[in-house]
Amino acid sequence: MGGKQRDEDDEAYGKPVKYDPSFRGPIKNRSCTDVICCVLFLLFILGYIVVGIVAWLYGDPRQVLYPRNSTGAYCGMGENKDKPYLLYFNIFSCILSSNIISVAENGLQCPTPQVCVSSCPEDPWTVGKNEFSQTVGEVFYTKNRNFCLPGVPWNMTVITSLQRELCPSFLLPSAPALGRCFPWTNVTPPALPGITNDTTIQQGISGLIDSLNARDISVKIFEDFAQSWYWILVALGVALVLSLLFILLLRLVAGPLVLVLILGVLGVLAYGIYYCWEEYRVLQDKGASISQLGFTTNLSAYQSVQETWLAALIVLAVLEAILLLVLIFLRQRIRIAIALLKEASKAVGQMMSTMFYPLVTFVLLLICLAYWAMTALYLATSGQPQYVLWASNISSPGCEKVPINTSCNPTAQLVNSSCPGLMCVFQGYSSKGLIQRSVFNLQIYGVLGLFWTLNWVLALGQCVLAGAFASFYWAFHKPQDIPTFPLISAFIRTLRYHTGSLAFGALILTLVQIARVILEYIDHKLRGVQNPVARCIMCCFKCCLWCLEKFIKFLNRNAYIMIAIYGKNFCISAKNAFMLLMRNIVRVVVLDKVTDLLLFFGKLLVVGGVGVLSFFFFSGRIPGLGKDFKSPHLNYYWLPIMTSILGAYVIASGFFSVFGMCVDTLFLCFLEDLERNNGSLDRPYYMSKNLLKILGKKNEAPPDNKKRKK
Repeated sequence: MGGKQRDEDDEAYGKPVKYDPSFRGPIKNRSCTDVICCVLFLLFILGYIVVGIVAWLYGDPRQVLYPRNSTGAYCGMGENKDKPYLLYFNIFSCILSSNIISVAENGLQCPTPQVCVSSCPEDPWTVGKNEFSQTVGEVFYTKNRNFCLPGVPWNMTVITSLQRELCPSFLLPSAPALGRCFPWTNVTPPALPGITNDTTIQQGISGLIDSLNARDISVKIFEDFAQSWYWILVALGVALVLSLLFILLLRLVAGPLVLVLILGVLGVLAYGIYYCWEEYRVLQDKGASISQLGFTTNLSAYQSVQETWLAALIVLAVLEAILLLVLIFLRQRIRIAIALLKEASKAVGQMMSTMFYPLVTFVLLLICLAYWAMTALYLATSGQPQYVLWASNISSPGCEKVPINTSCNPTAQLVNSSCPGLMCVFQGYSSKGLIQRSVFNLQIYGVLGLFWTLNWVLALGQCVLAGAFASFYWAFHKPQDIPTFPLISAFIRTLRYHTGSLAFGALILTLVQIARVILEYIDHKLRGVQNPVARCIMCCFKCCLWCLEKFIKFLNRNAYIMIAIYGKNFCISAKNAFMLLMRNIVRVVVLDKVTDLLLFFGKLLVVGGVGVLSFFFFSGRIPGLGKDFKSPHLNYYWLPIMTSILGAYVIASGFFSVFGMCVDTLFLCFLEDLERNNGSLDRPYYMSKNLLKILGKKNEAPPDNKKRKK
């Protein structure tokens, strides 16, 4: 009765794979798959390239790389090549007119004249009353104060230049930061009209300088990297060696290591149960009950409630019981999972080149990100510059009839205007024109291209590794029957025949990810809404899309394995992989959790080991080191430590991602091996002797007598 029910369940998820005498591992005689999607993907890439060309032709990224003066000219370029810094005539107007955030959002543009200078002022200076009647040449030019706007005549009086805001009325000792001259933090504002020594202004100036003047910190960071870069490389080398040794030694220690990890989890849960019981026993007599406390937003108050610890005790006890039952009733499947981990370690050892394939993926991902970033930057800066009339005080005599904020020509300065301080200043870049009106649509196209290309590169890596590891499993005599260059063969085969299938799977994942991004954007915009129903609905949608993305990644990963082996299109491969996994769902869950536990421990070992070693070394806490191995003197010793930890995590993730792909590929091959073969003379198993022993199976024909032609 049970067998009949099992057969019906198998029928619901497809029939087992039938024996094929011509099958000898990854199919070599295959044809192109998902041709339509391949053509669409190539056309999309062509359009993506066209968008990049258009952005390059119409974009002007100099506006975010170089500061601009009042006329919109760039400092450090063209006629201002020898004047790389921007000087604000009255930097206090940045604070008096607006807050720091709005100033930063407007590209650090302030309502005051700005001029490009070769160097920032070093000494404080304020124009004296006796200098008002002198000429600009006498007060500024002859005394090496070249801070007036270009074109101010030598014989113009100082009072006239100040009224028209052609020259600064004071100078403060400044230092360059982000290409701009910012005063030192200990500078006292001069006693001039419109500027007071109010505490608020002082705090505002200090806040502006502290938020923008990152020069000193950046120099110190650069110095630290210059002195410690070779030790950081040593730490990354240690991470690489630890990751590689961990994977290669799994063939020897996988069983004991998994057992220790499982016993460790059981021990942690047991200690949690004991601790919760002790807390509950103490609070049972003198603690408050949940009925007395009621509902409160102060979560720490629940620590003194006895029901809290009772609930935690029950949850931990249930988890402990479930884990014990899993160990008792699924021990055979755990042994199979451990054997597959050992087999994966052997496969990686036989094909060491696969461990360094993530470098190819990393370079391709970096190219995709860099292309998108440059395209987005050029698109955001497309358009012609616009200039408008501007005056610091439109209520001044002579400014009543001036058309403020109307367009003007910056090359024709209004020096003889009756309005004091009237200037033609840069306002922004126009949004007129076909390209400028389509910037938003082109940016959306670029974002879609970013997600699609990134997912395609990741899919390429998974399919290539799957093809290499599948050739290992289906080699009857290992390592004699393994192809000479399995990784290169899989790479060429994947690019030649399955670009469309990879693009199809990547597109499905891309659409879900973009839907998640849109939902996150909507949630960010509605964050101020206090409607609990709307918040609940939004959380449900986000949770559903997150689950859908995880499922599609899981399905795509296994579909790429089937594509690498059989060379069929994406839909058929995804269906076959899903049916095969559903027919062996218990084995899937056990292997997945055992692998996750083992790889988590491996990452913890590598990252934790490198982090602890880096901390003791860079903080100078390792005594007895020779002069050549002494830690360098650093401004921020935590900087190389964090860099080493981040690099160790990236290296460990890259190595373990290859190992995880190897485990998944061998697992699918193992399941098909069980369904396809029976161990007879004509249909021998391809699995290792260890797996045969665990399953209680054997091949009737000795391996030496069974010749398999590749």
